[in-house]
Amino acid sequence: MFLVGLSGGIASGKSTVVAVLRELGCAVIDADVIAREVVQPHLKAYQQIVRCFGPEILQESGEINREALGNIIFSHPEKRRLLNAITHPEIQKEMLKQVLKYFVLGYRYVILDIPLLFETKGLTKFMKHTVLVYCDPQTQLARLRKRNGLSQAEAEARIASQLPLDEKRRLATHVIDNSGDRESTRQQVLRLHARLEDSLDFLWARLAVGTAVAALGGLLYLLLQHFIS
Repeated sequence: MFLVGLSGGIASGKSTVVAVLRELGCAVIDADVIAREVVQPHLKAYQQIVRCFGPEILQESGEINREALGNIIFSHPEKRRLLNAITHPEIQKEMLKQVLKYFVLGYRYVILDIPLLFETKGLTKFMKHTVLVYCDPQTQLARLRKRNGLSQAEAEARIASQLPLDEKRRLATHVIDNSGDRESTRQQVLRLHARLEDSLDFLWARLAVGTAVAALGGLLYLLLQHFIS
């Protein structure tokens, strides 16, 4: 099994690509979902965040107000780094657990959906392939403004806070261009999936494991035959 890192930019359409991958039965680990899970009340990361950012970031229910926390870290890079230092280790531990689960289940490859994959850089070394969901800057800006109801300046500021898509494009091993319609994107995902499924990556390891499993099965069979007789 090998790992495939999937990323994009704000409003580039990564959720569309993920939806197609799930339809195909691919194993997808969503870092955003895990990020929400690890900051649930009473967990380690939750307690550290409240201690560092104060109770004013909490909702009445006691859960973290993601919008309030997001507003703080958006305008204060040092606080963003502090939040990342708290949450990233917990997120990575949970992702590893899920990767091991899919390994045991026999999946060919696992998609790690990580929005800031290319910004953080530390995880790319574990990926056999990296995939960027791309769209042209004009389309990205228009989609973000429509989706979030932002002004031109607000949308541009959000986009500027991330690594430019053109720069990420140079870092990725595969690019899904989502500037067009959904069917065009879907066909690109289908081709990528077929390519990954047919990949010979780690073939030697799969053959070695298969041989070891077959040998162990044969040994167990002989032992059972011995005790039965």
